[in-house]
Order: sequence, then structure tokens, then C-alpha cells
Amino acid sequence: MDASIYIFRAYFSLPPNWQSKSGYDTEAVYGFTNFLLDLRIGQPSHVAVCFDESLETGFRHRIYPEYKSSRALPDEALGFQLLMCQEVAAALGFSIFSSTEYEADDLIGSLLTSLHADLEPVAILSRDKDLSQLLLREQDYLWDYAANIRGFRPDVAEKFGVWPEQLVDYLALVGDASDDIPGVPGVGKKTAATLLANGRALSYWQLNPIELACVNVRGAKQLAAKISAYAEQISLAQRLAKIVCDIPLVASATALELKPMDIDLAQALFEQLGIKNLNKKLMRAHKLGSE
Repeated sequence: MDASIYIFRAYFSLPPNWQSKSGYDTEAVYGFTNFLLDLRIGQPSHVAVCFDESLETGFRHRIYPEYKSSRALPDEALGFQLLMCQEVAAALGFSIFSSTEYEADDLIGSLLTSLHADLEPVAILSRDKDLSQLLLREQDYLWDYAANIRGFRPDVAEKFGVWPEQLVDYLALVGDASDDIPGVPGVGKKTAATLLANGRALSYWQLNPIELACVNVRGAKQLAAKISAYAEQISLAQRLAKIVCDIPLVASATALELKPMDIDLAQALFEQLGIKNLNKKLMRAHKLGSE
């Protein structure tokens, strides 16, 4: 699970009707906790909840300081809620992962890659298009759980015109405004999809620039010069867009099995955070998990 998607969905959609004993609003914690309880009631066998803690400290920021620079950093009040979301998730028996070096996407990619042999299918709970590059198996899918929308490999190809394994090259060409990753000027989505059609990689065109003039897109004769001029930027964009999949996190899928909930701790947190009205759902989830 990409925790940030669901935390911020609650933060921006719910009114500040809940408050902690320390005086902080807790609408994001409330919405995220409600979501986690729904997930537990559904009784999945294995879950990893991945959090972002590398908002300024990750390796991508070191190689490109402008990375995600247009996004406002959490203030103290939101920072409190983000921390409490981790504590609640742990109390509810979920395995949690975070890093100051890697993003949640990298943690998800590394877990998925290391556990391919043990788990299938695997659902990636998120709406983030970047995670689509991890859909290398037919059975895995990107799942917007709250909206119950599932996206498989063919859905990625239909949406972007490229397959998941080509998404990094695609973003290196068109850029990604949401992450402040620059693209090649004058290369749009249609041109990028055409260049990568039939499974071709961007590296093919970099090694065979003379063939670019024959591609059936507007401005084809200028493509070779553009791709050559922006070769260094393309390489940087590929490093920024590519999800890291080799972080050693767990030895086996057993580490992701749902654990018994710490009811006493959960209820204490609910009391502290002003979300006691979730206790009924908490007990329902606990009862189902004990059967």
C-alpha cells in the first residue's frame, strides 16, 4: 500500500471534525484509520503499508534538487498526523515500511520484486501512475481500493500507449510535471508513444538516430537533434522516474502476514487522537481476525 495516497485523500476531503488531546486536528488520521479498518475487515493475507519519509532527504533530491520542488512540505500539524498514521497502522497489525533514503514507491517495488515467487497475485494499493511500471506480471494490478478500480498491464498500455516496462522511457521523453521531472521540449505523449511502439526502448533510437527522421510523427526530422541535445537530461529523468526494486527489506512473505491487533494500544491511540467513534469498527475487525 502507498500510504500517502490515502492519508492525503482524507486530509483534503474531510472537515477538521476530530482533534487530538494535544490540540492537533486529526482528520487525516481518522480517514486513514477508517480505511485501514475496512482493509482488515476484508481479511487480506499479506499487507505492507509503505510511508514516505524522504521528502527532502532521498537520493533523488541529491541528484536533482528540483525534484518535487513544487510540492509544499508538511507543516508541524500535518507532520503530527503523518507520524500518528504510522503508529495506528502498527497497532492494527500491519507491517509498515519507511525510509529517509527511498520513497514509498521504491519500498513497494522492492517488496514486490523480492516476493514474486511467494505471492500471486499482488495488488498495489494506489492511484499513482508511476507504480504502473511495476506491473510486469499479468496477474498483478494497481488497485484504487477506495474506488474499487483495478488496472492491469493492458490498462496501462491503453492509457499511455506504452507497456509498464516502457513507462520510464516514456516519462523521460514527456516529463512528469507532478514530480517536476523535465521532458524533452517538443516531444509530446503521442510522439513518445509512437517512438516506443512495438516494444522499442528509447536506447534504440539513441543508438540509431538516423532512423528518427522516418518516424511518422510531426517534426520527425528534428527528433534526432532534440534527443541528442537532451541526452544528459534524459538519463537524469530515467534515474528519477525508475522505481528502485532491489532494497533488501524482508526475507520472506511471512514478514507481511497480518499480525494480531494490539487492541489496548489501538484504543489508547483512538482516545489520544479523538477518533473514539471508530472503536466499534475496531472491535468488528478484531473479532473477524480472531475467528
